[in-house]
Amino acid sequence: MSKSLAMRYSGLFVLLIVGVLNLAGWAYMNRSIEPRPWGEVISGFDYTPFRGDQDPRNNKFPSEAEIEHDMQILSGQVRQIRTYSTLDGQGEIAKIAGRYGLEVMQGSWLDGRLERNEEEIKNLIELAATHDNIRRVLVGNETLLRADMPIQDLVEYIRRVRTGLANRGKHVEVSTPETWDVWLRYPQLGREVDFIAIHLLPYWEGQAPDKAVEYSLSRYQQVKDAFPTKKVVITEIGWPSEGRTRRDAVPSPTTQAAFLRAFLNIANQRGLDYYVQEAFDQPWKRNIEGSVGAYWGVFNADRTPKFPMTGPVSDRPHWPQLAAASILLALPLMAWFLARWADLRFSGRTFFIALIQIITSALVMVVDSGLRTYMSPGIALMWAMLLPLLLLLFMVVLAEGLELSEVIWASRRQRHFLPFRTDVERNWPKVSIHIPAYNEPPEMLKRTLDALNRLDYPNFEVMLIDNNTKDEKVWRPVEEYCRTHLDPEKFRFFHVSPLKGFKAGALNFALRNMAKDVEIVGVIDADYLVEPDWLKSLVPYFDRADIGFVQAPQDHYDWKDDTFKEFINWEYAGFFQIGMVQRNERDAIIQHGTMTLVRKAAIEHVGPWAEWCICEDAEMGLRLLAGGWHSVYTDKRYGYGLTPDSFSGYKSQRFRWAYGAVQIIKRHWRDMLPGDERKLDAMQRYHFVTGWLPWFADALGLIFAIASLAWTVGVLILPKYFELPLALFLLPVVAVFGAKLAQFLWLYKIRVPCSLRQRLGAGLAGLALTYTIAKAMLFGLFTSTLPFIRTPKHEDQAAVVQAFIMAQEETLIAVLLLLAGIGMWNFQGGEDPEARLWAIVMWAQSMPYWASLILAFISTAPKPPSKTAAIPAATPDDAASQGSPAQ
Repeated sequence: MSKSLAMRYSGLFVLLIVGVLNLAGWAYMNRSIEPRPWGEVISGFDYTPFRGDQDPRNNKFPSEAEIEHDMQILSGQVRQIRTYSTLDGQGEIAKIAGRYGLEVMQGSWLDGRLERNEEEIKNLIELAATHDNIRRVLVGNETLLRADMPIQDLVEYIRRVRTGLANRGKHVEVSTPETWDVWLRYPQLGREVDFIAIHLLPYWEGQAPDKAVEYSLSRYQQVKDAFPTKKVVITEIGWPSEGRTRRDAVPSPTTQAAFLRAFLNIANQRGLDYYVQEAFDQPWKRNIEGSVGAYWGVFNADRTPKFPMTGPVSDRPHWPQLAAASILLALPLMAWFLARWADLRFSGRTFFIALIQIITSALVMVVDSGLRTYMSPGIALMWAMLLPLLLLLFMVVLAEGLELSEVIWASRRQRHFLPFRTDVERNWPKVSIHIPAYNEPPEMLKRTLDALNRLDYPNFEVMLIDNNTKDEKVWRPVEEYCRTHLDPEKFRFFHVSPLKGFKAGALNFALRNMAKDVEIVGVIDADYLVEPDWLKSLVPYFDRADIGFVQAPQDHYDWKDDTFKEFINWEYAGFFQIGMVQRNERDAIIQHGTMTLVRKAAIEHVGPWAEWCICEDAEMGLRLLAGGWHSVYTDKRYGYGLTPDSFSGYKSQRFRWAYGAVQIIKRHWRDMLPGDERKLDAMQRYHFVTGWLPWFADALGLIFAIASLAWTVGVLILPKYFELPLALFLLPVVAVFGAKLAQFLWLYKIRVPCSLRQRLGAGLAGLALTYTIAKAMLFGLFTSTLPFIRTPKHEDQAAVVQAFIMAQEETLIAVLLLLAGIGMWNFQGGEDPEARLWAIVMWAQSMPYWASLILAFISTAPKPPSKTAAIPAATPDDAASQGSPAQ
């Protein structure tokens, strides 16, 4: 069997295995239960006629035709119904119910609105007097529980109703409904009513579903024992199908079905008089009782039954269709992956195919949950905020997962470049090395020039462009050093002021003034010390006429004996030894503005450095690739620079990179779209888009953190209007954290030669930049220009108090998230495990902001006496002298 055929069959086998596991997962999560069946007529239903888009508070009431449709549905399934008001169209219910042989326990609503109370009482007497199917009436509803009036006032209303009915010659039983505990608290109320109307809702008391029926019946018996001469009618008993968990009470379709089917059978055996809460879902109640208030119905708001009264019950009875949809949604991405990454080992393909399936299944679950949710404006706003974050975070997880698969399970590197032999006699093209500088320390620049002077290359020039440095004491010594200590034919110093365009302006000045016979342009930062074999090792790659630029990694030499610099050094290293290596596999590397070599003809083809862009190096690299040129990346180090001296310097550097990325995207977004393969090919577009996705995820994460704070305040202060997000929305947050953890602990271990302590330090440093990157991305989206932010290299040591100053915004957010989590845990966590989960999420969100403060403190810690750092010696692998041109 050929290798390609074997790969194809193995790919199909992976798809089959993952598909079967996906189906098994759906089946397990939606496994059914089969409570005791119920096939009899229900004694009574609580009935409120409002439909999904109707709300009495907004004067949106049901029509008589809609009420009649409800009675048609209930007829034959129930003997009697209970109502809650005589107003808002509910006064017509008794008349319509009578046509279908349904008895009515007519309710009235009493609260602090005295005029409305009078109207309710008047209508209640009139309805009971004129409709024979009204055998009982209820005066108010949980009036004492809500403390809407004192008991004396409620008793007076009860007496007025009884007197009014007696005057009309009508004998109707009169009561008022309250929870069981209110009846026990006010035994005198029992003397005023004809029967005891109790509400038994074990969900609100946090009872476990499997104990709720037994608990309810024990409370029923307790009230019955307290009023031995009175008939006890259960006017509300039920269980919600959705909503927040309350202690041990878990609402779901299966727990609702199990509760009701168990209770109905027991009630039938004992001859109980009861009304199930309630017939139809009432979405408008979520703003009164919270999310759970919308889901007490046995029928959905669209009048479809939620579950059967016989046979098995599942929370998602349509799960096979959902599972099939998740597979169909994943298949195109899976097929694309298998076609593009055929060289991955079986384990790598299985891992990533499984990751695709998990993510698509999670998306299908979220969408299904959304479709089953009654959307209020607040809930719709929450979904609108969370869904984009969810999608972006899932994309980040996929991108990180693909990188993980490639690093760990790739069969072989496609483009592995080694340095050329440096002792080969050949024609060496002229290289012009450009060093832009602004207000740089003279001694540092002298060291940079001395290292260039030691280059083992026969044909090069160096142009140092000092742009806009005002203090002559800074740039004059460097000019003098070039004149007196270096070959003026090779080393040229320019002080240009004024010069627009910042670093790009300086580089373009060098392009205009370099020697005419230059073929290759090199760029290094002002602090870089290059190895003597830099040019001889990399220039031969330009023998291929289509190579536009050759890039070597950045590295640093001043980090030893300094914990802060050690951590950020290894954070940088991850990009150059993991990200850039993987991008190089697809000829999609990011050009960075030091240790880069660019063909002069390529610059002339695509145009000079972009003076509008704060990251002119990455922008130039993108234009070169889009212009049809190819790139080479070698992971061998040929130069070493300085790390930022403080956390503020570290932040300003990353802010510039992130802000520049947004500038590039805004200018070149068309190049990222599928279509013209003569520009960027599919994999180049993929790497450029996914390379910046984590930064956009940080931006959305900041928005989410701020929104979470506001939302938490709303949940704590106005719980009826704000509810906690779905737990499913927490999945991508956990997944992204897991992806970052895998990168620093797993990928670093494979690709980056550092200790566990250094890996953890790199992870801390990367996490500490989350807020800076997020702010830069948001600034970049909504602004077009930003002043150039120079990375400080030789800052004075900061005092400990300055750690707070350097991380003051991050510290504020961290403290607010901490306090919000504490508030949620203390005020709602005792009753609601979802509130505790949300509190944990708030604390998890605070971690990047605490990381900023910790790293700021580390950067201010006392350091050993300053000394000139040595350039790291080359390792035996780095010193390899054999190689081949770019493949």
